[in-house]
Amino acid sequence: MDSAPGSPSALMPDEAPSAWFAGMIDHCYDYAQAAKAQGRPIVGILCEFTPREVLLAAGAIPVCLCAGSASTIPAAEQFLPPNLCPLIKSTFGYLVTGKNPFLNWADLVVAETTCDGKKKMFELMSETKPMYVLELPQKADDANSLEHWVQEVRKFKEHLEQRFQTRITEEKLRAASQLMNRERSLRRRLAELMQHDPPPLTGRELLEFKSIISGIPADLRQYEHALELYSGEGERGLPANQLRKAARVRVMLTGVPLVHGAERVLDLIEGAGAVVVAMENCTGLKPILEDVDLDWPDMIHAIAGKYYHLPCSVLTRNTRRLELLRALAAKYHPHCVIELVWQACLTYDIESFHVRNLAEEELRLPYLKITTDYTPSDSSRITARVEALFETIRARCDLRPSAGCLPVKPPL
Repeated sequence: MDSAPGSPSALMPDEAPSAWFAGMIDHCYDYAQAAKAQGRPIVGILCEFTPREVLLAAGAIPVCLCAGSASTIPAAEQFLPPNLCPLIKSTFGYLVTGKNPFLNWADLVVAETTCDGKKKMFELMSETKPMYVLELPQKADDANSLEHWVQEVRKFKEHLEQRFQTRITEEKLRAASQLMNRERSLRRRLAELMQHDPPPLTGRELLEFKSIISGIPADLRQYEHALELYSGEGERGLPANQLRKAARVRVMLTGVPLVHGAERVLDLIEGAGAVVVAMENCTGLKPILEDVDLDWPDMIHAIAGKYYHLPCSVLTRNTRRLELLRALAAKYHPHCVIELVWQACLTYDIESFHVRNLAEEELRLPYLKITTDYTPSDSSRITARVEALFETIRARCDLRPSAGCLPVKPPL
C-alpha cells in the first residue's frame, strides 16, 4: 500500500546500500521526527531482549539508545563511577547532556534486568524519563523461566495499551512479527554471504547494514538491494571476481555489542589484514537467527519465546552461547576467535574462560581476548596484539580461498 507524502514509510532510498546506511542516523532522525509529528510515540530501548514486535503493534517507534561515544562519558561520571562499562556511561551521558534527540523525544524508555550496572543506571534515568523495566529470568533453562518471561511480556503489552491508549490485537502482533521476521531474514541472508571464501564484504561493511530503528520500509528495500548487489542476483549483480577481497585472516568476533560509534576495535582488527566473517554479539548474528513463530495461536507467547532464547552472558548457565559459537565456527570457517570485553563488563569477562576453552581445546582455534573501553589510548597496543596473532595464523595457514590450516596444538 502506498504511503501518504510526508509519512515515515514514504521516505525513499535513492542511494546505493552502503551510502544509504552511512547516513543511517540522519534517516532515523527524519523517520522518527515524521512519526512524532503524526502522534506516534517514540520508545527508547536499551537491550535486544525488548520485544520490538509488541512496540510496533502498539503503533510506537522503537529506537535503540545504546551509545558508543566517548564524548558523553565525562558528563555521566558526575553521577556514575568511573570503573563502569563505557556503554552504560555513554548512554547515560546523553541523558545528562541532552544531546540525543531520540532520547529527548522518547515518550517511554524500556529496560530489562540484565547486568547490575544497567539496572542501577536505569534507576537514575527513571528520575527524569518515564521507564518500564522488564524482569528477565536469570536461570536460562529453569522450567519456570519461560512462563515467567511470557507473563512479563504480557504485562508489558498491557502497560503499553494503558499508557498509549491503544489496543494491541493478535492481528497487530502478527503483522508486526511478520515485519520483524522479514527484517531479520534479510539481515541473516546478508550475514550468510560472509560464509563465502573470500566474502564479498568486510565485517565493518556488514555491520553498517543495520539501523537503530526497526522496520523502516526504506531500510528493508536497501537490504534487498544489497543482497542483489553482493550475491550477484539479478541484472545488477556484480561478477564475483569484482567482489572478492584479498586473502585475509578470517575472524569470528564474540563478546560485547559494537553499537554505533564504538566500532574502533573492529576497525583495528580488519586494518591489520583480517576480515571479521562472523559477529556472534548482540549487534551481529545473535538477535537475528531466530524468528517469531507466526503459527502459534498466542502471539505474545510466540514473541516471548523468540526473545527468551537469546544467549546473553547475564544468564546462568549460558551454555546456549557456546552452542551458538560451535555452530558459527562450522558455518563461517574462521581462522581464530577474538573476544571483545568492555572494561567492567563482569559477565562477559568471566564467561571468557569458557569461550577460550571452547576455542582452543574443542575448535582448535587461536583465541585472543581484548579488554578495552571507548577511548583510543590503547589502540597501538591492541593493534600489536592482533598483528602478532595474525602472524602466527599466517605461518600455519594457506589463506588462499578454500585452503586450510594446520591444527592448533591443544594448550598444555
